[in-house]
Amino acid sequence: MQAFLKGATVQTTRSQKDKAAAGLSTEKKAKAIPWVEKYRPKCVDEVAFQDEVVAVLKKSLEGADLPNLLFYGPPGTGKTSTILAAARELYGPQLYRQRVLELNASDERGIQVVREKVKNFAQLTVAGTRPDGKLCPPFKIIILDEADSMTAPAQAALRRTMEKESRTTRFCLICNYISRIIEPLTSRCSKFRFKPLANQIQEERLLEICEKENLKYTKESIAELVRVSEGDLRKAITFLQSAARLNVDKEITERAVLEIAGVVPPKMIDHLLQICFTGTFEKLEVAVRNMVDEGYAATQILSQLHESIIEQDLSDKQKSAITEKMAVVSKCLSDGADEYLQMLSLCSVIMQHASQNN
Repeated sequence: MQAFLKGATVQTTRSQKDKAAAGLSTEKKAKAIPWVEKYRPKCVDEVAFQDEVVAVLKKSLEGADLPNLLFYGPPGTGKTSTILAAARELYGPQLYRQRVLELNASDERGIQVVREKVKNFAQLTVAGTRPDGKLCPPFKIIILDEADSMTAPAQAALRRTMEKESRTTRFCLICNYISRIIEPLTSRCSKFRFKPLANQIQEERLLEICEKENLKYTKESIAELVRVSEGDLRKAITFLQSAARLNVDKEITERAVLEIAGVVPPKMIDHLLQICFTGTFEKLEVAVRNMVDEGYAATQILSQLHESIIEQDLSDKQKSAITEKMAVVSKCLSDGADEYLQMLSLCSVIMQHASQNN
C-alpha cells in the first residue's frame, strides 16, 4: 500500500514538474515574437511623427464621429499600426474581434469578396456600449490594407457599400500609392499622408528598444540603421533584431548592420565607377560579373550608383541621360530581366558618357 502511495506521489510531483516546464516553455514561446509586433504601438499616443492623424483619431476617441479614412504613404511609417491602435482603444479587447474586419493583400479581395464578406459584415448593426460599461461608437470598422492592389471592379463595387452602410460602418483604406485608388473612393474618404519618419524619431525608438532588450551597441551602428532604412521604421527594427541575433552578447557594430542590410561596400561602388570612367569594357564586364556573383541585389547596386552619380563631376545633360537609363533598368529588373545584363547595360551608358568628358 505504501509503495502504491509513494508511486502516486512520484507521479504527482512529475506531473507538477512537467506543468512547470510547460509553463516555462509557453513563456519562452510568448517572448519569441518579432520585435516589429512586440513594439507595435498599443495606443494612439504611442504613434510617432503623424500628428494630424493622431489628432483626428483622438477626437473620435473622445466621442466625435469618425469619417471614412484613407491612409497613404511609404511602407513602415505606421499606417496599419495607427488604425489598429485606435480600434483597440475604441472597442476594448473583448469587442475588437467582433467590430473590426481586416483584409489585406494576402486575402482574396476580388469583387465577390466585396459583395459577400464586406457587405455582410457592413450590414450588421451594433450597440454603443462595451461589456466594461464604457461608451463606444455605434459603428464597425473595415480595414482594407494594401488597397492599391485591389482590382478596379472590386474598388468600384465598394463605392455603393460605403454610402449605403455609412450608418453602421466606417472604412479605412491603406495604401502606398494613392494614384492606384479610383477617384470615386478617394472623394469619399478623409485623406492622410504618412510621412517617412525623421531620423531623430527613428533613433529614439531604436534606442528605446535597445534598452528594453539590453543590447550593446555603438552610436555609429544606430546611425547606420537609420540611414539604410530610409524612413522605414519597420525595416530598421527588423535589421536591429537580425543584428542582435547575429551578435549575441556582443556589441552591434556598423559593419554588422551593413552586412544584414545587404548594402554594397562603398569601396566596391567607387571601384566600379572608376572602371566606368577610366577602364576598358573587358574590365567593366569582369567587375559587374563579380558584383552579381557576390550576391548583391541589382536594385541595391542601382540605388547606390544613383547616389554616387549625382555627386560625380558630370554635366547636367550627362547626369540626366544616365538617370533616365537607370529608370529603364529599374523597370526591367522589376519585370524580371537578367540582373547581370541590365547592370552591364547601365555601366556601358555611364562609360559612354564619361568618355565624352575625356
